[in-house]
Amino acid sequence: MNPTHIESAADVASIEARPYSDFMAHRSVGAALAAATTRHPDRPALCFIETAEDGGNAPAWTHRQFMQRVLRAAGLFKALAGEAQPRVALLLPAIPQAYFALWGAEIAGIACPINYLLDAEHIGQLIRASGANILVALGPHPELDIWSRTPALRAACPGLLHLLAVGGAPDAPDFDASVDAQSAMPLPPASTDDPHRIAALFHTGGTTGAPKLAQHTHGNQLHAAWGAAQMYGTTADDAIVNGFPLFHVAGAFVYGLSTLLSGGCVVLPTLLGMRNPAVLKRYWTLVERHRVTLLATVPTVIAALMTTERDAGASRRPRACLTGGSPLPGELANQFEAKFGIPVRNILGMTECGGVISVEPFAGPRTPGSCGLALPFTEVQAVAADGSGRVCAANESGILRLRGPNVGPGYTDARRNAGTFTDDGWLVTGDIGHLDADQRIFVTGRAKDVIIRSSHNIDPAMIEEALLAHPEVQMAAAVGEPDEYAGEIPMAFVMLKPNASVSLEALSAFAQSRISERPAYPRRIECMPAIPMTAIGKVYKPALRLRATEHVLASRLASASLDGRYRVEGVDGGAGLSVVFRCLAAATDGSSESSKAGEAAIARIMAAFAIDYRIEAAPAGEP
Repeated sequence: MNPTHIESAADVASIEARPYSDFMAHRSVGAALAAATTRHPDRPALCFIETAEDGGNAPAWTHRQFMQRVLRAAGLFKALAGEAQPRVALLLPAIPQAYFALWGAEIAGIACPINYLLDAEHIGQLIRASGANILVALGPHPELDIWSRTPALRAACPGLLHLLAVGGAPDAPDFDASVDAQSAMPLPPASTDDPHRIAALFHTGGTTGAPKLAQHTHGNQLHAAWGAAQMYGTTADDAIVNGFPLFHVAGAFVYGLSTLLSGGCVVLPTLLGMRNPAVLKRYWTLVERHRVTLLATVPTVIAALMTTERDAGASRRPRACLTGGSPLPGELANQFEAKFGIPVRNILGMTECGGVISVEPFAGPRTPGSCGLALPFTEVQAVAADGSGRVCAANESGILRLRGPNVGPGYTDARRNAGTFTDDGWLVTGDIGHLDADQRIFVTGRAKDVIIRSSHNIDPAMIEEALLAHPEVQMAAAVGEPDEYAGEIPMAFVMLKPNASVSLEALSAFAQSRISERPAYPRRIECMPAIPMTAIGKVYKPALRLRATEHVLASRLASASLDGRYRVEGVDGGAGLSVVFRCLAAATDGSSESSKAGEAAIARIMAAFAIDYRIEAAPAGEP
């Protein structure tokens, strides 16, 4: 496989005019990694920054050494599983062993990386749904407690026959020692490789409800990773700082496998990644010391980096900042490029397609608001939201869908495919967006994120960009706040920069001057010390919608003189947001008439809202 210069849709079309095998010559992840090792055996493949202070203690592996560890891990999993197919669950942060285990599991059988921040019950559900018979987990560690959940997992998952600890544990074999003692598993002949073989199961769909596992084939992952590498122009001279955990497709494929297949080096910024405050504090020093050329980020990380300064004596500048995971505010990208002189390039992806739909090519200019061009051999359309299937014209908004070699075969539970995977091969993203005349893809929001005010669709990104343009705003997130008349009214949460002095009134006026449509003016702005985020740095909007809903209903209780008798508690469940009105026993006279009157008043309030609710007594002993 050779790097390709991609700048425009015409370059993508020229690739598509040739056989697919010219673009992707390999049929399995193992074969592709082995080929990269053959081309670049002694170049660095993986570097682990153990501490942010990094006084030279940063273990590294060449591509040859990396592949040896991967094949030994594959051999270990094969030996443990015996006659059964190895199905390996991973509870690991972004450390070298996670890379060895992920690719080793895919070569030997099937990998199932799991978010280690979930509770034991949910992790157990995912392990059982995946059919995992081996679990590799981080052993007892002072910075990150994963191991304490393993006893409960062993008890709840009878199919889990083997447990390995990274870093050692008193009651489980050590992963590294077990790999050291194992022979490398030979790769099967290329003629027997099947690109349609299932390589991994990645969970998606949030952290509540029944397990939802998206299947990846080897072909899906290779297409996504190699497509991203071509769009980025990644070569063996690149080193990417990648703090994403491997249970997320961005860490695994968009930034991880794409770099490895190119012969480049993945730099891991400590066990906690970008969640480590010390990494952010010393970010530019680490970038300089490890000769980093590509920055893997999400918009929230870019916003955080805006509060830092590059070292005055830095001798090199990374060639690009790569971002995705949530819409990229154009003003934030402008500010980052102006401050650091590093081009920002955006991406659109989904778990269900190996993590990549489109990428803004490094070789081309950044187009504000664009998620770039679809990968070669990947078709993307915007279709009318009325269910007719009509393909939208250029610049006409609709629901985005795609099909191509990166699209997976669906969920392990095929009943969950409805509405996402179609019978004719399309993957419906749920994103609202359009394609322009040059085939660039634009996302204006999620179908579920759009604020609908009296049937008027409002893109929250419009409000967020206006607020982020203020020099004292570090982060912003807009959501719909329930309203009796309009259904929803836009409001926004902001996190201000340290030592900011702007008032919310001034900030509101500033935002309104930059929002093009009056219905999108936020009714109110609330300042938060920290905006809730997911484990990989995305703004977690369900929590914000819940907070906004609680605020509105609490104000309605106060207007009805019920605020001393009931407390509003929002519930973010798998079926959507609902509300509990908690009756405060100490504030009632206990009579049935009083209770009935209160319940009737709440019923009158809630009649105007499309929100499920219930009334419950306060827990015993609570005033």
